[in-house]
Amino acid sequence: MFILGIESSCDDTAAAILADDRVLSSVLTSQDAIHSPYGGIVPELASRRHLQAVVPVVAEALRRAEINLVEVGLIAVTRGPGLVGSLLVGFSYARALAHVRRIPLVGVDHMAGHILSTFLGEDPPSFPYLALIVSGGNSSIYLAEDYCRFRLLGRTRDDAAGEAFDKVAKLLDIPYPGGPQVAALAAGGNRQAIRFPRARLAEDSLDFSFSGLKTAVRNEIFQQRQQDQPSCTLADLCASFQEAVVEVLVDKTVLAARQTGVSRVAIGGGVSANERLRTAFTDRCRQEGLRFHAPPRQYSTDNAAMIAFAGWHSYQQQGPLPADADVYSRSPLG
Repeated sequence: MFILGIESSCDDTAAAILADDRVLSSVLTSQDAIHSPYGGIVPELASRRHLQAVVPVVAEALRRAEINLVEVGLIAVTRGPGLVGSLLVGFSYARALAHVRRIPLVGVDHMAGHILSTFLGEDPPSFPYLALIVSGGNSSIYLAEDYCRFRLLGRTRDDAAGEAFDKVAKLLDIPYPGGPQVAALAAGGNRQAIRFPRARLAEDSLDFSFSGLKTAVRNEIFQQRQQDQPSCTLADLCASFQEAVVEVLVDKTVLAARQTGVSRVAIGGGVSANERLRTAFTDRCRQEGLRFHAPPRQYSTDNAAMIAFAGWHSYQQQGPLPADADVYSRSPLG
């Protein structure tokens, strides 16, 4: 069966075609140039761009897969979480398309897509496994029990990891999107140059908190700018900040593995493309006797292939989406 996936939860319009859990095409349009002058995503502008992009993006996904719409047996679309205006564009288009063409429709939670994104690679995990989802809006640890059952074990109490990267970029006057640029600068810096705080919370807590780290970075930047000759480079500051984030993410996930007795660990979300995070997980999991899985980088960030994959397995277990279903801004998965 050919599955059409549609994703529009934030500022990227994406479509993909899957068959037998194999990606035949994956198309995405970015809105970075639109939002860059504002230093962040403007919801109204994002919705308008989705309206312009969704039809040609779906058409391009079909073209690259070398199939026609009449051959599609299932449409999977993101229901949430995300920006409601953006979600409504993709969801309304998918529902109308499914109705007119009489194709079954299934709604997918964006978080479920990220949890399952590692199955799009060559080394998928077996169930159960732990999934750390890290992005601009989420930092959470889930226990994935099967394709449709996920148990929340820990989540951020304030800033998400990706959000912390973006806010530090703003403090450093790095243009939007700044998070990836902070990571690029960090690659050439000394990770031990500055000892930023690591928020552990309670002893056995699997929750995260990055707001204190952001404040510490802001104070450090202020102090450095007051000096005639800064005591560290921009790369050193970025590397030290990144290491503080990575260390907590890895430590908490390994703690979750110890608490649950699960020996397989996966990551997903935009920050999972970060090279330092992947290296740290690889090294730590080897030390702890854990199996580490990561999605291909093109499926770490928002994409429609993961929505199609999650949608297919949801359809098999739960059937099509009810006619009165709607989008939601917050995930019921936590």
